[in-house]
Amino acid sequence: MTHKTMLWALLTTLTTLTGCTMVDLTRAGEQVRHEQATDVIGCERIGTATARTQDRVIVARNRDKVADELLMLGRNEAARLGGNVVVEQGRPENGAQVFDVYRCAN
Repeated sequence: MTHKTMLWALLTTLTTLTGCTMVDLTRAGEQVRHEQATDVIGCERIGTATARTQDRVIVARNRDKVADELLMLGRNEAARLGGNVVVEQGRPENGAQVFDVYRCAN
């Protein structure tokens, strides 16, 4: 095994063990805002989005990283549903979070 191959294998293993994931905010998801319930008065509630990601990979992952990924996934799903705002229903739990999806005028 060459030095390059061994290094690549080591980096891949470390990335997997630390729970590094690749969640991307889609172009449509970029147009979806994250707001509080008090900010969506007068908006149309069009459904819910449930986001899921790995919260453990051998050990617990960083809570902030998991929360960021869940929000990105929620925003992506909201865009797919035709919404432009998400509001958290609660805190992330076991790598999942539910968002209310709204369509707001502005």
